[in-house]
Amino acid sequence: MLPKKGNICIPYFGGVPVDLVTAIADVAKTGFYDHLNCYCMRGNTHMSQQLFNAAVAEYITFRPFFMGADERSFLAEGLKKGKKFIEFVPGEFNEVPHLMADVIGMDTIIIAVSKMDKHGYFSLGITGAYTQRVMRRARQIILEVNNCIPRTFGDSLIHISEVAAITECHRPLQEYPSRTASETDMKIGGHIIAHIADRACIQFGIGGVPNVIASMLKNHKDLGVHSELLADGIIDLIECGAVSNRYKKNNPYKSVFNVAMGTQKVYDFVDDNPGVECYGADYVNDPYIIAQNDNVVSVNAFMEIDLTGQVNAEFMNGHQYSGPGGALNFVTGAGLSQGGKSFVASSATAGKGKFSRIVPRLNSITTDPRGSVQYVVTEYGICNLKGKSTSERAKCLIALAAPEFRDQLKNEAMKFNFFI
Repeated sequence: MLPKKGNICIPYFGGVPVDLVTAIADVAKTGFYDHLNCYCMRGNTHMSQQLFNAAVAEYITFRPFFMGADERSFLAEGLKKGKKFIEFVPGEFNEVPHLMADVIGMDTIIIAVSKMDKHGYFSLGITGAYTQRVMRRARQIILEVNNCIPRTFGDSLIHISEVAAITECHRPLQEYPSRTASETDMKIGGHIIAHIADRACIQFGIGGVPNVIASMLKNHKDLGVHSELLADGIIDLIECGAVSNRYKKNNPYKSVFNVAMGTQKVYDFVDDNPGVECYGADYVNDPYIIAQNDNVVSVNAFMEIDLTGQVNAEFMNGHQYSGPGGALNFVTGAGLSQGGKSFVASSATAGKGKFSRIVPRLNSITTDPRGSVQYVVTEYGICNLKGKSTSERAKCLIALAAPEFRDQLKNEAMKFNFFI
């Protein structure tokens, strides 16, 4: 039973307990709760279908650390009525476990877990994120056992003695297929692949570019995996033998991940696989943990980058579009790694060519500060900003912009005394 008021935590994606979420929404509509704050980062479709409802929002305020399409739509719906149904909470992914567990504090965490083993342990399956840290601090833990959730190794276990209540709901996990790579993705991947050597320790985000790069790495040798996200592209690399993890300093011979999101192939691969380990973001995304591995390669996307090298990866059209996530964690970690390289990559334009992603100055959020950004990549090329002056940066970045925007960017650069 949830308290009538207080803070509840819902895990990331595959850890969302679908029947428990439905029950919470149903009870909220009766007016039983005085008021609950619901904290999450990135849920699933079922969660948004149940909780993103005006009647539920009278009693439950959703407080995400990440804004997806459903969150954005629900926020817009509330604003039309003069209400704020969604209260976004900023936080770097490596800090989210601490923020939820220690700064905010949770009364209850509800978790979808694998079936219990013979020793009384359940597994968190495909989501490390903040779940482990929060459940060690929360006042009560309620589990929903789902036989479709894989059993994973690492720091992903909870014993039945720690649990206040258990229910069951056996449903297949939501799949999250990667976007099909475009011609632009292929060009961007081609620029990056030349900079990745054998024995690199890789981290990829989700999308077409990471899949392209993964497909191009299949002839590499002795790669390592220490990644926030484990998706189909990395699974393909492991299966083809390109990944050995033998040269990693942390978790050698193990592929380490924070969250697995992909097709059923991903979930089947991690199930009871001792070569793959799931940990929380306070470990996987800690820049100093990342940096202990040599030759870390990090690839993430940007929405905008200005002529000084500041990156916006989360804000669009005056609104919070996603969240900081772990982008800066891995930019920083790769920068501290011996031989490490970080790449921020996107198409040069947005809105079907109407807008340049390379802009004179950011007018919104800075996700990655200019001093941390290393390689910037578009379909027009790649440049390393490290060690470059402001004028040199501007010149390099303008060369990565779409040709139709370059003259305008040059004129703006001169106003800032960037002599190019």
